[in-house]
Amino acid sequence: MRKNIRTIVYIIISIILLGGVFFVGVYIGQSRIPEIEKVFSITNKIPKVETTVDFDPFWKAWNILNEKSINGKEVTDQEKVWGAIAGLASSMGDPYTTFFPPEENKEFTEEIKGTFTGIGAEIGKKDDILTIVAPLKDTPAWNAGLKAGDKIFKINNESAMDISVDKAISLIRGEKGTEVTLTILREGEKTTRDIKIIRDNINIPIIDTEIKDNNIFVISLYSFSENSANLFRDALIEFSKAKTNKLILDLRGNPGGYLDSAVDMASWFVDEGKVIVSENREGTSGKEKSYRSHGPRVFADNLKMIILVDGGSASASEILAGALNEYGVAKLVGEKTFGKGSVQELVKITDETSLKVTVANWLTPNGKSISKEGLTPDYIVPLKLSDVEKDIDPQMNKAVELLNK
Repeated sequence: MRKNIRTIVYIIISIILLGGVFFVGVYIGQSRIPEIEKVFSITNKIPKVETTVDFDPFWKAWNILNEKSINGKEVTDQEKVWGAIAGLASSMGDPYTTFFPPEENKEFTEEIKGTFTGIGAEIGKKDDILTIVAPLKDTPAWNAGLKAGDKIFKINNESAMDISVDKAISLIRGEKGTEVTLTILREGEKTTRDIKIIRDNINIPIIDTEIKDNNIFVISLYSFSENSANLFRDALIEFSKAKTNKLILDLRGNPGGYLDSAVDMASWFVDEGKVIVSENREGTSGKEKSYRSHGPRVFADNLKMIILVDGGSASASEILAGALNEYGVAKLVGEKTFGKGSVQELVKITDETSLKVTVANWLTPNGKSISKEGLTPDYIVPLKLSDVEKDIDPQMNKAVELLNK
């Protein structure tokens, strides 16, 4: 009997010891897990929005990468945070929403000021493929023969199929005098081609003017920079002095830029108070916003105006062309525009980083979504490679023909 009691006591003591070891192990293990791993419902302090989220997978991944990755010790914790934010931005499924860590933020800031080192081409995504929106005039991209609509499949022999627009830009940019090779597929061609481009300092061109036969005044606008509205005003003064009512505005290959510049330009032709473009903020907490002509309208009803557009006309170009077309000021000639009608806002995250986020889509005065549809010209006139090689411009010729009627 005593033996049986002693055995039972030993069993109970063993169970207690094993249980104690288990709970001590659990306690020690939990104490090593970052506190946030145990938090499932958190309140975002800015702007105090409560959300239920499980951070357990994030911290497990963090710990596994630190422990097992051969690069784990080469990447700093701060760089991992930047990578996590970049992944969060990419989860939006929008190629224009992106995070800029310190070096990329510096490069982007330089670019929007109008001068940077690179090839001089606007890049976007069309049908989820990196695409040349437009090469800027007299830049390395222009001189190397890049065309609006060229699809980029490789950058320096590395696949470009699954990278963001901003990642592609960072790979294409580089020091002046260095070479970058783009593998592109051009519309109408069945095989890709390699285009080698030597990087250079890029000064974004803005505007040119000329008077053609039959007293037709032509304004070629290459970008919507900070100063383009003032230069456009000067061009219109030239047009007024030419004593003609025939005007061609060439927006081909113009990838856009400042919204305010587009609104300022449209205001010369549209009555004060009328909508030039609207922001559709569906799906966000922001309010709808319309940008209206601040007038006064200067040009009379006898103005005869044609706007030339193509697949390289995007963003602010589409805003200006869409407004003047829908108000009956101008006819559109050329090819369908790119369809880049989204609004990005640049938000500072830290002193050295920023987040570019799409906050709205542009709508024309009649409510047409530029992003979804682009602009279809009143007169569709293709520009073929054979035309370019022969120095023939059928789109300009069509515009001249219409103005001479």
